Amino acid sequence: MSAARKHTALPKAQILIEALPWLTRHNGRTVVIKFGGNAMIDEELKAAFAQDVVFLRHAGLKPVVVHGGGPQISAQLDKQGLVSEFKAGLRVTTPEAMDVVRMVLAGQVQRELVGLLNQHGPLAVGMTGEDAHTITATQHRPTIDGESVDIGRVGEITAIDTGAIQALLDDGRIPVVSSIARSADDHHVYNVNADTAAAALAAALNAETLMVLTDVEGLYEDWPNSDDVISRLTASQLEKLLPELSSGMVPKMQGCLHAVRNGVETARVIDGRVQHSILLEIFTDEGIGTMVVPDAPIDVHGVPEQGES
Repeated sequence: MSAARKHTALPKAQILIEALPWLTRHNGRTVVIKFGGNAMIDEELKAAFAQDVVFLRHAGLKPVVVHGGGPQISAQLDKQGLVSEFKAGLRVTTPEAMDVVRMVLAGQVQRELVGLLNQHGPLAVGMTGEDAHTITATQHRPTIDGESVDIGRVGEITAIDTGAIQALLDDGRIPVVSSIARSADDHHVYNVNADTAAAALAAALNAETLMVLTDVEGLYEDWPNSDDVISRLTASQLEKLLPELSSGMVPKMQGCLHAVRNGVETARVIDGRVQHSILLEIFTDEGIGTMVVPDAPIDVHGVPEQGES
C-alpha cells in the first residue's frame, strides 16, 4: 500500500523539481506586477493572484504589486453623481474626482488586496506613490488636434524614489502601491496610469521582470484576423508595432518598452483571466503571454560578459 501511495504523489514531486531551475534563476530578484483587469474584479481570480504573489515571496523572489482601479473609480463617481469624461483615452480628473480616485485606490482597492495577501501571513504593506515621495509627477497635458489640453489632475511621472519600497523589500514585506503621485512642490496630488507607474517602478528598482496582467492572452500577431499570440519580441520590434495597437494595449506595451530599455531584463503581458497565470509564466518553459526583451543580450548576473573575470 505504501508503494502505491508513493506513486500517486510522484507527479507532484516532478512538478516541483521542474521549477528548480526557475527558482534558482529568480532567487533574490525583484519582480513588479501590475494588477488589473478582470483579475481585479473576479473573486476567485483575486484569491489566486494573492496566492501567487505570496508563493513568489516564499520562493525567494521580491514581489512588488502596483494597481489602479478604473472600474471601481467609475462606479464611485457614478454613485456621487460625478460625470466621467475621457479625452485622449485618459479620464478628465477634476479636484472633486481626484478625491474619489484617492479614496477608491488607497481606501478600497488597496485595502482589499492587502487583506487578501495578509491571509497568508503578515507580509503586505499598502502605500501610495505619495508616501515618502515615492512617485513625483507633473500635470500631463495631452495634445489633441495639435493643441495642448487641460485634463485636470492626471500626472506624468517625473521622478521615482525607491527608498520606502526597498526598505519594505529588505524587511521581507510585499509593497502594494496605489498609482497616485504628488507634485514636486507637494501642492497637488495626481492620478497616474498604473501601467506607466509599474514600468517606472520596475526600472527604478532594477527589477528582473515587469509583469502586466491584462484581459487578453497577450499581444496578437494579426488581430482581428488571427488570435495567434506573439510569445516573444525585442524592444525594437515592439516599437514598430506600437502605432497599430488598440488604445487599451498602448500604455501596457509602452510600459514594457520603457522597462526593458531601462535595465529590466524581461517585461511580460499575461492573461489575468487564467488562474495562477503568474506562476505559469515565471516557473514554466511555455509561459502564457507575450515577453518583451531588450535588443542587445545582457548578462543576467550584472557582470561583464567579456574582459575582467
